[in-house]
Amino acid sequence: MPDKNKESVVTFKVDDSLMEALKLIPNRSEFIRAAILQALDNHCPVCRGTGVLTPNQKQHWEKFASHHELRECDDCHEMHIVCGDACNTHVHE
Repeated sequence: MPDKNKESVVTFKVDDSLMEALKLIPNRSEFIRAAILQALDNHCPVCRGTGVLTPNQKQHWEKFASHHELRECDDCHEMHIVCGDACNTHVHE
């Protein structure tokens, strides 16, 4: 049975400017781990973080979007999806 507490090493390539920026961070490993966990937790549920919809996903999105709208929040100015009667609800109250 694999040891769940065992850590693995992952390597990846970066360009020179990113490497220079990373050199300024005191604990690069912790920073990179946190950034990856943040990215995994905040990816788009439709495209799963790819940034591109497949043709079938696009069909589903278009059907969904025909009954919903994208709107900018008056408080935080982030875009969000609004559905039917929920158009006048506020998250930041």
